[in-house]
Amino acid sequence: MESTETTTPGPVLITGVGRRGSIGHATARRLAERGRDIAFTFWSPYERRAGLPWEADGVDSIRIELEGLGVRVLPIEVDFTDAEAVESVVPAVAAQLGAVSGLVLAHSESVDSSILTTSLESFERHFAVNVRAAWQLIAAVARQVPEGEGRIVAFTSDHVVDNLPYGASKGALDRIVIAAARELGHLGLTANLINPGPVDTGWMTDEVRAHLTARQPTGRLGTPEDAARLVDFLLSPEGRWISGQLLTSDGGFSV
Repeated sequence: MESTETTTPGPVLITGVGRRGSIGHATARRLAERGRDIAFTFWSPYERRAGLPWEADGVDSIRIELEGLGVRVLPIEVDFTDAEAVESVVPAVAAQLGAVSGLVLAHSESVDSSILTTSLESFERHFAVNVRAAWQLIAAVARQVPEGEGRIVAFTSDHVVDNLPYGASKGALDRIVIAAARELGHLGLTANLINPGPVDTGWMTDEVRAHLTARQPTGRLGTPEDAARLVDFLLSPEGRWISGQLLTSDGGFSV
């Protein structure tokens, strides 16, 4: 008889939950509704610098919202360009909420620039945040994950033209996550990537929104909740046989 998971898995660590309306926020809410304790990271200076919709009390309001769903919540502010700070995240979560059994990488450094206009500083910052920090967190989770419970999901993108450091760093992230599926599979750990296509999280102008919607076969753009539903499935017992995949979940946009 096939075994089923009967106990609630350990906490989920979600990166990039600094503001409402983000994929990270939608994912945290969805998993909290499932009864999962949530740790999430944010970095306020990036949220302000990125020019996206942001409120100074946004993190507190997200914490209160998630706690209202009956789960334990641990917000952690961390600069992912600081390798030592990244190393402290998983131990901090384990100490307060228990061993981390789910990791959702929803953070990113994203500053548009091309091959000719990208600065060395920007290139290195993108790789520090989008690649090095992701690798550190994956390794840290694998070292303490309860047997058979591990789930890793990372968000990726194929937007590289005129977005060189972002797109290139996401490509490197892809390879790391796929390698994790093979290298860490003996721990009962699965690892997958999601390419959600264009999701309206507040960064689109009216012109961009209209242009992208016109290319969308479904007649609408993706939402953070669309992405969160797929994460929910991959972290569930029903999703345990899916590993090492880059899943395009964009409503047909890329067809």
